[in-house]
Amino acid sequence: MKIILFLLIFLVNPVNAQNSETFFDENFHDYQENLADAREQGKVAIFIFFYLDDCPFCHIMRRKVLNQTEVIKFYKKHFLNYEVDAEGAIEMVDFNGNETTQRLFSSKQNNVFATPVLAFFDLNGKMIAYRTGFLTKEDFLLFGQFVKDRHYLTTNFMRYKRKQK
Repeated sequence: MKIILFLLIFLVNPVNAQNSETFFDENFHDYQENLADAREQGKVAIFIFFYLDDCPFCHIMRRKVLNQTEVIKFYKKHFLNYEVDAEGAIEMVDFNGNETTQRLFSSKQNNVFATPVLAFFDLNGKMIAYRTGFLTKEDFLLFGQFVKDRHYLTTNFMRYKRKQK
């Protein structure tokens, strides 16, 4: 009886419910193609979550932020969203059509040495906004709004954030 009660509580509890929609878009590791897809779909930018498998803050972002319905809906509406393993050996094509690996794309092209890195790229493949470290759900949504509304053209995210409070 205790087992049945435990299972009912576990399965019904919304904290444990899995969001049926995922944050990240399907990725075949061709970022030139991803840029074309973003343009075709009318997206504002491409978002890349650079992570490491053993990064505790990356895991927290996944569990507490990237799985939230409000976050998923906002980011899916305005951006194509991908993840890149900063130490990954997977071969890929960068925004310029060059073959590389996830590791080199992260470290050599985007200066990723600590994670998580939250980076936005315009529809030409130029990085337009970059944050290293954990962001709360509220700050992550604000970071997306900062890019969507093109505030990165006139200020940095921290100044923008202070003005919003």
